[in-house]
Amino acid sequence: MNELFGTDGIRGEVNQYPMTAEIAFNLGKAIGYYYSNINNRQILIGKDTRLSGDMLESALIAGLCSTGVDVINAGIITTPAIAYLTKYCKAIMGIVISASHNPYYDNGIKFFNSNGYKIDSIHEKRIEEILINEKYKKYKIPGKKIGKVYHLKESKDIYRKYLFNSIAGNIEKNDFRIIFDCANGASSEVIEDLFHRFNNNFKVINNSPNGININQKCGSTCMNSLQKEVLREKADLGFAFDGDADRVLAVDEKGQVVDGDQIMVIYTGAFLKEGQLGNNVIVTTYMSNLGFDETIEEIGGKVIRTNIGDKYVLKEMIEKKSCLGGEQSGHIIFLKKSPNGDGIITSLQLLRALNKNDEKVSLQAARMKKYHQMLLNYHIENKLSFLCSKEFNEIKKELKSILKDNGRILIRPSGTENKIRILLESKDKGIIDNLGKQLNSFIEIYKKKY
Repeated sequence: MNELFGTDGIRGEVNQYPMTAEIAFNLGKAIGYYYSNINNRQILIGKDTRLSGDMLESALIAGLCSTGVDVINAGIITTPAIAYLTKYCKAIMGIVISASHNPYYDNGIKFFNSNGYKIDSIHEKRIEEILINEKYKKYKIPGKKIGKVYHLKESKDIYRKYLFNSIAGNIEKNDFRIIFDCANGASSEVIEDLFHRFNNNFKVINNSPNGININQKCGSTCMNSLQKEVLREKADLGFAFDGDADRVLAVDEKGQVVDGDQIMVIYTGAFLKEGQLGNNVIVTTYMSNLGFDETIEEIGGKVIRTNIGDKYVLKEMIEKKSCLGGEQSGHIIFLKKSPNGDGIITSLQLLRALNKNDEKVSLQAARMKKYHQMLLNYHIENKLSFLCSKEFNEIKKELKSILKDNGRILIRPSGTENKIRILLESKDKGIIDNLGKQLNSFIEIYKKKY
């Protein structure tokens, strides 16, 4: 059995290792074994809207209950909601079944500790070891001590109240005409009731999940749908969530995408001078635009960069006592509100920042300087072999010699898919276009050869 945990829990194509009902069942037993010495063992579980959620949820619950764990089932709900509800319900762990922004035929399992933080790699390794070595088989309990399942029917109401209280008193009802794209995902269950409290002038699209349309030509991974709707409705602003709503991107009144970098710049510009950003340190990843650093420093803040992944952002935020951090992809952490990225909280906080003046969204977003970027994704079966190959290192050296000091190349293997992601960045768009063509040509030849 290969290693299970990637950069964010376990993820893969459904009915193939490791996303099978058998693995989910045994994983439940392994988790039950891991917590066997704890009394009052309750674990909270939720899921997004994809077709395989029921299957994996049932298998996981069966495994947990067979070891005497009681399960609190929150149903279909966002990933950050599970993080909050885990602490709210005083559960020993929270589990969400979701593959986030991936297509419906993928799924994943993410884990939170009792305080609502994602579990660290040490706990992941211990659970993985129990599962791989089948230690859970040693743990047998009598039938009268198996766990029960409790359905938390009020889960969405609890979460909506938390969201409302996170911003109440700090946001005025505005005249913005807003479009929300729910990606046919978990936010479909929350958005409409919540925003009726803040703004009656809004419209929700892609909020009719059927199990297979999650992230399908909609949401934060495909912004065209929202961009067209904002222009058609002559709206002031649009928000696009991903499948589990832990991230969000925006669209301004001109139909232009406002990414995570720009959202953080708008927020920083609105509240830095008021002392609401603590020590004024903003944490982001190596994927963020180089212009982000320049803009934040001009405003009066300081940028610290870390490895790609929200858990690395959070770790650095805690160490540096930062209140704001996030990724260009729209996964943003407001640490005073939550230790996790929450697309709905981000939407509320952006509205709060935008409300401080009467400027158009496009004007505020345009204050961030932007280098030209091109993000290329290549499907490569053997990622590590490719990255270590003589051919790839030669083309990499050649591309860097062309760029010189005019930009950068960032190369990384995907943590969840058989893909290589390459970011090209420069002030000169012509250089980026040329490098992109060279890379596409190289990959095409490489694939034919291997």
